[in-house]
Amino acid sequence: MPTRLFHWLLVLLFAFSWWSAENREMQWHYLSGLTLFGLLGFRIVWGFIGASTARLTALFASPARIVGYVRGRDISRPGHNPIGGYSVIAMLLALCVQVGTGLFATDVDGLESGPLSFLVTFQQGRGAAQIHEVSFNILLALIALHILAVAFYLVVRKRNLIMPMLTGRDPKLGAESGEMKRASPAAFVIAAALATLLAWSASKGFGL
Repeated sequence: MPTRLFHWLLVLLFAFSWWSAENREMQWHYLSGLTLFGLLGFRIVWGFIGASTARLTALFASPARIVGYVRGRDISRPGHNPIGGYSVIAMLLALCVQVGTGLFATDVDGLESGPLSFLVTFQQGRGAAQIHEVSFNILLALIALHILAVAFYLVVRKRNLIMPMLTGRDPKLGAESGEMKRASPAAFVIAAALATLLAWSASKGFGL
């Protein structure tokens, strides 16, 4: 559930961040960006203490496993497939760049700035803003690939990848799903608390 919650909150917040920027609702964009920052912080912490399929180590597959998957083997494990794991890593890295640069970005007039923009010069803040824009386009490309991959699995491989992200169950796995190790509720509380603290601290400039 925490991983699925992260996924769909990320979708909603990313869309809202785009809308708020397009409509110059910068206060909402600011708050959405901070929430995304906390959400990414949660995912990183969850990648160390969360369920087995959410662990960051589970996203890195060996070349042999990738080859085996492409050849039709290794398809019954719970969690991301070998190629999908690397796509998640790419998207998380792009999101970290997108949100991270937003914290330091400064607009042309210097009126709308990220909460950590006071730590950099105006030129550096403008550079962060430019990277912020470029990384958004990169994210759009990654999202398009993500949607195409889901469509490919649905149409060609006859496997619905959307339902498991809604229900937490994948009928294709059957008994194999027992391989997944769930995380404790305490782990979720710890990750959520650390993420909240991270976002709040960023909004206060980390007390600097």
